[in-house]
Order: sequence, then structure tokens, then C-alpha cells
Amino acid sequence: MFKRIDGVARRPKARITVDERPVYAEEGTTLAIALLEVGCIPTRHHQDEARAPYCLMGACFECLVHVDGASNVQSCQIKVRAGMVVRRPNGPREA
Repeated sequence: MFKRIDGVARRPKARITVDERPVYAEEGTTLAIALLEVGCIPTRHHQDEARAPYCLMGACFECLVHVDGASNVQSCQIKVRAGMVVRRPNGPREA
């Protein structure tokens, strides 16, 4: 689905936790891309339908996840940093 551009320098990997599972992702890349690269698809479920990042620029809200206890975080709008704790929601957007 996604392929890294040849010749672009890679960043160091950071350990994050996704649904209580350790995952290694490039530090500084967006969380949405990191989740796609490590196969954490879908990023959430709503009304029995799988959802995943779509626009990757903050317009569609399909990439919502919980990050470090905060709900409804657009994963395409934050960067991976070591120690992040991510949980993929199941159900409607939380208030």
C-alpha cells in the first residue's frame, strides 16, 4: 500500500505500545503512517465497520485513536515519540 521513497534517510526507531503490544516505528513520522506501516489496520471500528486513515491531513477524522489517555486524537496530526501508549477505539467517537 505505502512505500518509502528511495534515498530518503531513515530516522531512529522508537518503541511505542499499541493495544498493549510493543511496536517499533520511525520517530518523528506521523502516528497514522506508523500504524499503517506496522499493519495496525483498522485504526478503529464504528457501527461494525472498520475505519482507517484516509486523507492523512486532518480533514476526515477516520484515524482517531487514544494516545496517552487522551481520546479522539487524530493520528495523522501527531508525531511518533518513544513511549507513546496508543489504543485503537471500538465504537463511536467519545466526548
